[in-house]
Amino acid sequence: MTESPAPDITVDGTGLLCVTLLLRLRKEIDGAEPGTLVHVIATDPAAPLDLPAWCHMTGHTYLGPVPVPVPVPGAEQPVYALQLAADALPTRADAPWHRTTP
Repeated sequence: MTESPAPDITVDGTGLLCVTLLLRLRKEIDGAEPGTLVHVIATDPAAPLDLPAWCHMTGHTYLGPVPVPVPVPGAEQPVYALQLAADALPTRADAPWHRTTP
């Protein structure tokens, strides 16, 4: 199994519903450079659908689940990777599913 590169930013969304997770993610990546590798720890069952959808909407690149070297049931939380884009579209601070309007 190929190891993933170390992330530049890790956002811990353990126990958060996706909307709250996206609010935290948006805050954590604010001001980060394009190309930044972000790992998102997400326990919400909707995360595998919501994270790629949010990346598609904003223009960031969704890289998918991060493989864990030795899976141990209950020991690891799901982790997803994304890479920040230079031309990403901003979202509202209070509503990460809505783009900001100029």
